[in-house]
Amino acid sequence: MKIEYDSKHDLMNIEFLQGEPIVDSLEVNGVIIDHAKDGKIVSIEILDASERTQKDPLGKLDLSVIRDAEAV
Repeated sequence: MKIEYDSKHDLMNIEFLQGEPIVDSLEVNGVIIDHAKDGKIVSIEILDASERTQKDPLGKLDLSVIRDAEAV
């Protein structure tokens, strides 16, 4: 997984499947979900990210990984 923030365009991209071709995209309220041919989510893009999240979208990034939420 790769998370990028483009401050010039205020765009955040969360990429799950690097290099996978995108065949379809769906935009809902400024969030774009890109799908592969098999229906898997390739990436999620957040338009106007600083308005939809926080002023500095990567400023307080917590990279904790919780594999099984019920085990916590």
